[in-house]
Amino acid sequence: MSLTPAGERLLAAAAELFYRRGIRAVGVDLIAETAGTTKKTLYDCFGSKDALVALYLEHRMARWQAFLAERMASVPPGPDRAPAVFDVLGEWLADADRGCGFVNAYAELGGTGHPGEAVVRAEKAAMRRYFVELVVEEGLPAQLGAELHLLYEGASVMATAGGDPEAVERAREAARRIVHLAGRPVAEAPAPA
Repeated sequence: MSLTPAGERLLAAAAELFYRRGIRAVGVDLIAETAGTTKKTLYDCFGSKDALVALYLEHRMARWQAFLAERMASVPPGPDRAPAVFDVLGEWLADADRGCGFVNAYAELGGTGHPGEAVVRAEKAAMRRYFVELVVEEGLPAQLGAELHLLYEGASVMATAGGDPEAVERAREAARRIVHLAGRPVAEAPAPA
């Protein structure tokens, strides 16, 4: 979607406000005021607050995916590639003190049929696929990628909502151990005597 300069300002204002204060707590009047526009301009650009919320989440997902791709581009192939995602997560969370914007959005929108719910689910599915692709490239089972994704999600929550500043580092080390153990050849059983 191509946005006008006013639309860009509205999206930027909404993104900051939704993340900092919550989606339901932020009204269109505040978004328009913060962006230096009018409510009419907001509705002309987006049609509804619900559409703006979904677009905010789509843009957040695109920003995260670009950030992740940029950081991972320098990580060479090998068993340390999947655990490196946790380093990227730690860097991202340095500027995301309210935790995962998608988890936060789901807490407000989940089960309501809101269009943003589908975006949240798409982001979670994309990260699961990403971990699966990383481990499959190493010849490891796809299930391991799904398990690393669970570790990643837990690390994100514990680092912020859990108040544990070492959660991401510990999760990275656990991911590294898991990947390295999974890559070991299975020892042959001793021959019967």
